[in-house]
Amino acid sequence: MWMPSQLPQIADQLAAAGYKGDPAALADLTHPPMSAVVSLGGCTASFVSPQGLVVTNHHCAYGAIQLNSTPQNNLMADGFNAATLKDEVSAGPAARVFVTTDFDRVTDRVLADARGKSGRDYYDAVDAASKALVAECEQDAGYRCSVANMYYGTDFYLVKQLELKDIRLVYAPPESIGKYGGEIDNFMWPRHSGDFAFYRAYVGRDGKPAAFSPDNVPYRPKAFLEVSTDPVAEGDFAMLAGYPGRTFRHRTAAEFADQVGTQLPERVDLYAAMIDTIERAAANDADAGVLYASQVASMKNNLKRAQGELDGLRRSDAVGVRKRDEAAMLAWLDKQPDAANARRDIDAAAAVIAQSQATRERDQLFGMMRSQTQLLKSAMQLQRLAVERAKPDAERETGYQLRDEAQIEASLKQVQRRYAPQVEKALLAELLTRYRALPANQRIAELDAVFGADKAQAAAALDTLYSGTRLDEEAERLRLLAADPAEIAASTDPLMQAAATLLPAQLRIADADKSSDGELLRLRPAYMRALIGFRESQGQAVYPDANSTLRVSYGKVSSLDPRDGVHYTPLTTVQGIVEKHTGEDPFDAPKTLRDAITEGDFGSTVDPVLGTQTVNLMTNLDTTGGNSGSPVMDANGKLIGLNFDSNWEAVSASWMYDPRYKRAIHVDVRYLRWLMGKVYPAPNLLREMELPLE
Repeated sequence: MWMPSQLPQIADQLAAAGYKGDPAALADLTHPPMSAVVSLGGCTASFVSPQGLVVTNHHCAYGAIQLNSTPQNNLMADGFNAATLKDEVSAGPAARVFVTTDFDRVTDRVLADARGKSGRDYYDAVDAASKALVAECEQDAGYRCSVANMYYGTDFYLVKQLELKDIRLVYAPPESIGKYGGEIDNFMWPRHSGDFAFYRAYVGRDGKPAAFSPDNVPYRPKAFLEVSTDPVAEGDFAMLAGYPGRTFRHRTAAEFADQVGTQLPERVDLYAAMIDTIERAAANDADAGVLYASQVASMKNNLKRAQGELDGLRRSDAVGVRKRDEAAMLAWLDKQPDAANARRDIDAAAAVIAQSQATRERDQLFGMMRSQTQLLKSAMQLQRLAVERAKPDAERETGYQLRDEAQIEASLKQVQRRYAPQVEKALLAELLTRYRALPANQRIAELDAVFGADKAQAAAALDTLYSGTRLDEEAERLRLLAADPAEIAASTDPLMQAAATLLPAQLRIADADKSSDGELLRLRPAYMRALIGFRESQGQAVYPDANSTLRVSYGKVSSLDPRDGVHYTPLTTVQGIVEKHTGEDPFDAPKTLRDAITEGDFGSTVDPVLGTQTVNLMTNLDTTGGNSGSPVMDANGKLIGLNFDSNWEAVSASWMYDPRYKRAIHVDVRYLRWLMGKVYPAPNLLREMELPLE
């Protein structure tokens, strides 16, 4: 997962792998193809036309599809195909496309005031410097800026992104195509999913980012990817660019052991319980099923990912491998100058990490109560915002500055489309039950004050809170958003009062986290410098762990031998759709699709070797969460696929990259073209991308 700026350093390896472009050009984020790759704030996408047309995964657009769905007009089930620009619908007020324009090293400025400090003081110095850099950067209207931490506090980069705010849904296949195989096939190979969808980015008539308006016009990107019409075969060069979320490959051996022994088993159990709770609470309510479809889909993905990660780390003996590698690194370090000081910081970091793990489960449950709800989350946001508004903007908490208020408003507007009272109450009841099972010394007084000390008291409290609140009304949420702190403090709404009681606990936990985070920002660089030095002594370059910044991976279209006697070819075809079809979800292929497969008219998208239509392809590219929707390019930089998944054997790659098993799964763009040409025709979009209609 190389930073683009690192690619000129590995130019020889890129050329040897088959890349035909100039590796130095890949380091220029204003130059194609990097300038065409964008972030959706959790997924990746790319421009594919001069009219702001954006292609990404169906599951990345699923929230927007769900937002525009009703039981009477269910776009999730039926798909969506805008015949004209006027037919394109808003992806929601919170939808964004971020175009990275600058990526500059700012380490000296970030750490200038932090040196010589520790703990919370170190954290605050880094935070203040980062906010100052962001504020300076965002003087340029229409841009969103952030400071990215590389190598765990060793280096910092200022990232500048154009923030496009009017995003519209253009095309999405029915979920029986976009999600074909559902959770059964998730992380599995062979796959047969048409996991793609199209957005379009709009701007004001002046060409600048603007909120949704009928008067807006399509954004004209500086570059867009050309969609390939060439065949794809095993061994072909492949390169992926995207915004991977988080990896943890440079964590300590003790953290690896904790992940496998404690964290992942707890996560599997928690997500399974939350999914079951939501599905039971929504079982007899069709509207609630629609409202929570996106949230449940996300939870199911997280659950399966956690289980796969656990299985994969055990299969690869990740704990043992990391322990042995760390021991070798430390043995090398002991022979270096200033080894004693480095070892002192490494040991101190280990102590901080161990201490922070003591209350992790409690803090995670409290966090889920705030993040996986709609009304309680809104109340907590409003109370926190009122507190932060009393401070100078530079001193506000990140996420509650003036720059963040438009996004908070957008999230408050969307509550209605993702909320049912019986579901939220059931979810909170489950989380509270788990919280009460923790040791008595981990109880949070504020939580007990709001929800009581046992199941019966919690049920009564939830009934009172949700029967008396008006936060289920958009107008009331927006009224409170505009209210001054005194009015918020005087609110008699029961959920607002509950949030006011809970807020001190949230702030107290956040303060403790900042103290430990500050220490780790100060101490972890010793570990990273030792690791980088050790790798360099072995002739290896080191990329930083992923952190939602733009990264590039390269490799080839690749088969896989996951276990003895099993061989996976790198391409699947429409024949697999027919073989899997049962007529029941998630293997209920639409008749329109099945008829087209039977007819066998694949036109220019037919594979010349297989003699049929391909669906998905597999490479050995390095990916993780956040890479969903990432463009997969050929040796000439043309689009050949859309990343949407990893194989089951390599879900653990966020912690350990094992080349024996790591594969990435992509939608073959030939399948996308065939569907849009023959099955659910969108000739306007094919023409826009300058693709043949047949």
